[in-house]
Amino acid sequence: MIVDRALQPMTSKGEGITILGDITPDFAKILTPDALDFIAQLARTFEPQRQALLQRRQQRQAMLNTGELPGFLQETAHIRAGEWIIHPIPEDIQDRRVEITGPVDRKIIINALNAGARVFMADFEDAHAPTWQGTIQGQINLYDAIRRRITYTNQAGKTYTLHEQTATLFVRPRGWHLNEKHVLIDEQQISASIFDFGLYFYHNAHQLIENGTAPYFYLPKLEGHLEARLWNQIFISAQKTLGIPRATIKATVLIETILAAFEMDEILYELREHSAGLNCGRWDYIFSTIKKFRTLPGFLLPNRESITMGTPFMRAYSLLTIKTCHRRHAQAIGGMAAQIPIKDDPRANEEALLRVRSDKRREATDGHDGTWVAHPGLVQVAKEEFDAIMSGSNQIDRKREDIYITTANLLQVPEGRINESGLRNNISISLRYLESWFRGSGCVPINNLMEDAATVEIARAQLWQWIHHAEGILNDGRKVTVALFRQILDEEEQKLIESIAINQYVAHRIAIASTILERVVCDDEFTDFLTILAYQYID
Repeated sequence: MIVDRALQPMTSKGEGITILGDITPDFAKILTPDALDFIAQLARTFEPQRQALLQRRQQRQAMLNTGELPGFLQETAHIRAGEWIIHPIPEDIQDRRVEITGPVDRKIIINALNAGARVFMADFEDAHAPTWQGTIQGQINLYDAIRRRITYTNQAGKTYTLHEQTATLFVRPRGWHLNEKHVLIDEQQISASIFDFGLYFYHNAHQLIENGTAPYFYLPKLEGHLEARLWNQIFISAQKTLGIPRATIKATVLIETILAAFEMDEILYELREHSAGLNCGRWDYIFSTIKKFRTLPGFLLPNRESITMGTPFMRAYSLLTIKTCHRRHAQAIGGMAAQIPIKDDPRANEEALLRVRSDKRREATDGHDGTWVAHPGLVQVAKEEFDAIMSGSNQIDRKREDIYITTANLLQVPEGRINESGLRNNISISLRYLESWFRGSGCVPINNLMEDAATVEIARAQLWQWIHHAEGILNDGRKVTVALFRQILDEEEQKLIESIAINQYVAHRIAIASTILERVVCDDEFTDFLTILAYQYID
């Protein structure tokens, strides 16, 4: 829900802990004094390190802005050269050939767990619009799912329940850069990462172990091994506090920033007792590449749709992930298939499925141990491609020593042009996604693709780069300018208004979406994360 008021303290829980959001009786069962004390302890212990790491991000960006390009770290060469391996992977996540991801909505959780995938990643990050209601209800939904008492009944009276056999659960908390504004610890907003992780872990770790599994996590948007080290320290502390054996937690790190690509070994090393491998977070990786090199000559990226996993710099990063993981006995999970079934157009649907098959066949053939899909209708398609290549639980024994990836390979800018269609598409998608995000939906089907915050970050980052970069010229010779952007924004805003049932509330959402998009695209300074700015406008 969009709000125009400042948040005011509504409930205080414990010394130094203030809750700014409503606490219903159901919410109170999750926001217990003991759970809040647990996350407050984590916040007080580790917040200084988080702030130092966020400051380090700014320092590294300043260096990149001067033209100093990244590379493999000299000071950690001994880690890359060493012959260490991660701790053994638990039996229930040895086979991860198909993973489905989605937000923490109640119905979606049930459908995803039932979809036939090996893993379901419940997402508090890019697929989640972090309203207070949605975030706490998401924690309740997972609490109920782990205890197999989750149900959902729609308006037509259809009831959804869990199958006897369900996917193994992973949870993705929000990234280090985000706060949870509804919870103050000593008058400071708590880290959203610590809040999401801590609340989930406190309530469910023992139950998960009793169920024969364990607390499994995906860690987003890390920019280097020091950020992985902080997560490892939090895991150790959390396990000790709750009397859970060290190394019970397992986490897969998304390699979705260009800087993290140069520190894969080091990230695995820092998390080695808690590691479950790495994942190619392809969409955020493209966004990170634009963001980090946004003004440098020669680093202009073409239309989004022309950047695929076959593009040389993306393929290099994917192959390096496989080689690095398998050398360390870790799993390398492939990227997201954003396509969704197209029910009203069989020919378009078949073409979309063929693209998914090709993508998953490449991943399996290269040596990935699993892959991501965003829709239950794609689980079987992805599974068939991995079944055809992968006879065992994974492909860790394929060491891919034939692969040699250099700094130049990772920084090779793809060829391609930009055109008005790409410009207009980026504006339209950004506007439509933001409007949906403001009504609490962070995972939105647009043009037969499942868009989330990562894909929209690409779109708006490209818009900024094309305007502010000297090489931002359309294939018809026109320079992408603020005036051209505003003209198309007005046109796409009008199309959106005409396409949905408009009322005062909807019009307000669209107007705010347009205002925010214009700000992040036209400002001279690049906005690091769209979601930080947009978060101010939801309750």
